[in-house]
Amino acid sequence: MTDNHLPPSIHVIAKPTGAVCNLACKYCFFLSKEELYPGSDFRMSEEVLESYIRQLIEAHRSPQVTVAWQGGEPTLMGIDFYRRAIELQEKYRRPGMTFENTMQTNGTLLNDEWCRFFKENDFLIGISIDGPRELHDAYRVNRGGQGTFDRAMHGLRLLQEHGVEYNILTTINHANADHPLEVYRFLRDEARTSWIQFIPIVERINSDGSTLCQEGDRVTERSVRPEQLGNFLTTIFDEWVHNDVGEVFIQTFEAAARSWMKLPSSGMCVFDETCGTGLALEHNGDVYSCDHFVEPDYLLSNIMESELYNLVSSEKQYSFGRNKKNSLPRECLQCDVYFACHGGCPKNRFLKIPDSERKLNYLCDGWKAFFHHIDQPMKLMVTLIQRGYPASEIMRILSRKKVVQEKTFPKVGRNEPCPCGSGLKFKRCHGCKGIKKTADKEINRSENMIRHRWK
Repeated sequence: MTDNHLPPSIHVIAKPTGAVCNLACKYCFFLSKEELYPGSDFRMSEEVLESYIRQLIEAHRSPQVTVAWQGGEPTLMGIDFYRRAIELQEKYRRPGMTFENTMQTNGTLLNDEWCRFFKENDFLIGISIDGPRELHDAYRVNRGGQGTFDRAMHGLRLLQEHGVEYNILTTINHANADHPLEVYRFLRDEARTSWIQFIPIVERINSDGSTLCQEGDRVTERSVRPEQLGNFLTTIFDEWVHNDVGEVFIQTFEAAARSWMKLPSSGMCVFDETCGTGLALEHNGDVYSCDHFVEPDYLLSNIMESELYNLVSSEKQYSFGRNKKNSLPRECLQCDVYFACHGGCPKNRFLKIPDSERKLNYLCDGWKAFFHHIDQPMKLMVTLIQRGYPASEIMRILSRKKVVQEKTFPKVGRNEPCPCGSGLKFKRCHGCKGIKKTADKEINRSENMIRHRWK
């Protein structure tokens, strides 16, 4: 054990039912993990649960502990399992320590009893919904192949009725990626959520057709394509930055803002320089380096044999986390958006580079297009925040900029040549420069008004 390698806090995704789920989502990367435990009943025992809670607390040097439950489908364990987990948190709690229990669920098994329990114990629930019915049901199906939209939405409404804190996790896949506004407006207006996580689906296929271990350099037809990802996120960003800043929170956008503000962490492991502080705990106590690397090569040990404190600070886990940075190709290190991307998640690095053993992230072109697109608005929001204004002020600035543009260039589209003769598209020339010019004018105007009021 190396104390220097032990972070103040760790994040463990506990899977009390392993990969077992009541659904059979076509893109689920975790269903195949059942093959790792042939003959298992896939239920976490009381003994493993108690060891986990105790060790999780002992591995924390900070007073805030997040206890994250996932699967498979974690509600298959039943409420009594989680009641016992709450009791154990109280049993081993250190003075001043607080807990946040989170659960990621497909929502189809939720009822009033579950929701009362969540509310009484301050659970944060993530519920998986991929957009309106047709897009959700494309891949999120039950074991009989039927869509699950109605049951998932029923679960969401129950959470809302009981006042449970929740967010929505939406995958970006081949079916919904070409419908960004339809997805976003549904989540905002119909699902009525204010917090969204977007997770791109990348299913790697090995040479033998298997997907248990990530070794291949091909992806399934369900996977989002890089150009789809870029268009999906930039289209939603434009809708959000003009209408919903401060009202709707999108994890990817929040992480980007933190990167533009030069904060130590983006808040998303995929965009941080290194990783290794987020582990996965299987139902039998096995600990893996990461939720996306539940594979034999990344098995650290079992908590019934080794303390979690030792596993997270082990040389093997430390090297796993540092390798995210150390294995990057020169192309990444020299990229102008490296500060925001840091090469992305290592699980998606499988694009071959000529004359190099190192590989690029499959989604690189999509992330690059997105980060380039948001650069100017992000800089403006950072300026606003630094000057003491809410980030939502950008909506007023962009509205003013649009009025100015319409008066100056009333018939020029964003992708048409700029009338100034520069040879650039309008959005890359006066359509972009105009934002900053108008923004500076509007910010200074607001500051002058405030100074005048307080004279």
